[in-house]
Amino acid sequence: MAQKPSTPKGTRDFGPGQMSRRNYIFSTIRRVFEKYGYQPIETPAMENLSSLLGKYGEEGDKLLFKVLNSGDYLSKADAELLADKDSLKLSTQITEKGLRYDLTVPFARYVVQHRDEITFPFKRYQMQPVWRADRPQKGRYREFYQCDVDVIGSDSLLNEVDLIRMIDEVFENLQINVVVKLNNRKILSGIAQAIGAPEQMTEITVAMDKLDKIGDEAVYAELRERGISGESIELLKPVLKLEGNNEERLAELEKLIGETEDGAKGLQEVRTILSYLEAFDLKTVLEIDQSLARGLNYYTGAIIEVKAADVQIGSICGGGRYDNLTGIFGWPGVSGVGVSFGADRIYDVLTELELFPQATESFTRVLITNFGEEETPFALQVLRQLQHAGIASELYPETAKLKKQMKYADNKNIPFVVLIGEEERLSGKPTLKNMHSGEQLNVSIDEMIRRIHQ
Repeated sequence: MAQKPSTPKGTRDFGPGQMSRRNYIFSTIRRVFEKYGYQPIETPAMENLSSLLGKYGEEGDKLLFKVLNSGDYLSKADAELLADKDSLKLSTQITEKGLRYDLTVPFARYVVQHRDEITFPFKRYQMQPVWRADRPQKGRYREFYQCDVDVIGSDSLLNEVDLIRMIDEVFENLQINVVVKLNNRKILSGIAQAIGAPEQMTEITVAMDKLDKIGDEAVYAELRERGISGESIELLKPVLKLEGNNEERLAELEKLIGETEDGAKGLQEVRTILSYLEAFDLKTVLEIDQSLARGLNYYTGAIIEVKAADVQIGSICGGGRYDNLTGIFGWPGVSGVGVSFGADRIYDVLTELELFPQATESFTRVLITNFGEEETPFALQVLRQLQHAGIASELYPETAKLKKQMKYADNKNIPFVVLIGEEERLSGKPTLKNMHSGEQLNVSIDEMIRRIHQ
């Protein structure tokens, strides 16, 4: 017996129902992106390895999927390396390309490569799959989609305001209650300066970022393990214990880090963003979180993270300000800010909360039954008019028992069935059956279209 085919580990097939739901997420996000003036781009699945290596750190480099050179890729390989089976060094000789690890580095490459064609500030969005040679586990895949939106070539805080408004609108449209957490790299730098450990900023913030997951005592223990002095930890404790609304937190932070140069700048930037947002009726809860770091070394200003309020899951959107994204390709000093929506986690949240619209379950709105050759011409006429009216419709292709045709409609969650027998053909009035209510009516084609559109 032939072995049953399967997909590679960490990858998935998506059937029609799943694709309908995924497309609902993508189209909802895309509409908001375009409403705010962002333009789509796409980059190749493969990039030159020279563009990818060294951009994600040593661990990230290990997770890159490398693509073998075409043809006799071993012909130019070093014989000694082959004999020694030195795969790490050998790979640089037999592979020149790799699958993209994220959308950010390809975006940076795109901007530098096409900078003479681009109008700055450049507002772009990108919704494509990425690949990571990670160990597959629940919620972690080797192939998954990212939905990125960035503006590059502007350091105005109005861009951060736009991104928060877009986050608010996307999740309002998806009916997901979320909490948007906001911080600033300069606030984190100010904290490290205020407790007398500016050179240990990374160690401090890596531990602080785990506050929600492991609690304050575990954070203090990790800080001690990382070599932070007891005196610095004591000075840090009031920062980690901050409570209250945003204004109260900012006021306390002002007392604690307002005298530091970076801290003062960071607090001013956060206050400016909040003041601009007062002009808008945000549905989202927006919280200042002084412990939020999200990959500290990457960000230079605002840091944003979004979590679902009603489901225990990791962040479903996040990002921030970066001042030197294009520097990795030799064009330094170009500031940008962006966020990425996690389509797979958003899918899981919508599924758990049963928030997918019923309409996403089926592409077809109407099934026309097939009762035989005599009824086919009229059935085709009805099909043409329904489709012309923009209603997704199909005619059952074979003459089959009504029970079988109705089961087909039921299995595909088709909400309406049009029955055309001899009586309907002669009267010119098909029978419209609502599959949810069971109601059946003999109506004209125009009336049928009106009822389906209701």
